[in-house]
Amino acid sequence: MKIILNFSPNFDAKKRKKNEIKFIVFHYTGMKSEKKAIDKLLDYNSKVSCHYLIKNNGDIIKMVPEIYQAWHAGISSWKKFKSLNKNSIGIEITNPGHEFKYIKFSKKQISSLIKLTKYLIKKFKINSKSILGHSDIAPNRKLDPGEKFPWEFLSKNKIGIWHDLNQNEIKKERELKISNPLKLKFINNLFKIGYPRNSKINKNKYDKIIILAFQRRFRQELVNGKIDKECLLISENLIKKLN
Repeated sequence: MKIILNFSPNFDAKKRKKNEIKFIVFHYTGMKSEKKAIDKLLDYNSKVSCHYLIKNNGDIIKMVPEIYQAWHAGISSWKKFKSLNKNSIGIEITNPGHEFKYIKFSKKQISSLIKLTKYLIKKFKINSKSILGHSDIAPNRKLDPGEKFPWEFLSKNKIGIWHDLNQNEIKKERELKISNPLKLKFINNLFKIGYPRNSKINKNKYDKIIILAFQRRFRQELVNGKIDKECLLISENLIKKLN
């Protein structure tokens, strides 16, 4: 695995302990061009960075050594963890994102991502359940890496989690309405999975935000912000796998 060094000035000077690193967070760059994205991550005034960036051609750039906090997660939380910069490694993947004609990630990018992530999992003893997307930990602010990101494929390579339900069977439950008590159960399931609570946003509005985040990750074929029986079944299966 070839890694190019191109260090960003945007990181906390204080070193962290190896055992503090619990998560890997995937992002897309969300900019029109790869060059602009790299320039921003290297620009001191931007106040953003990542540990690694994966280019369109699959090349890997190391921007911040893992022992330092890069500035990639921002205001974020997952389960009991807050401000995940402290406890995570951030990997950016070149992609224009939802704002600039979101596209599929290339095979070369995903191949490099698998190699890099497996290396990091082994080096820092990171649990596969602790591989997250930016929209998982900051659903009210972020959409990345989005519904075109191959979470199911990665899970087959022991990176991140995915449900083990039969896709053809649960698809029959798609868009089937469920009762209000079951809708409430689904929302509570999301919190059990790890999605953050937010008392500052109107409940109905925030419920839709985390439903969309869940669907972008675990029900990518239909991201509509509506709870149906398929979503409920997936959430229940995931809780069994996580606990």
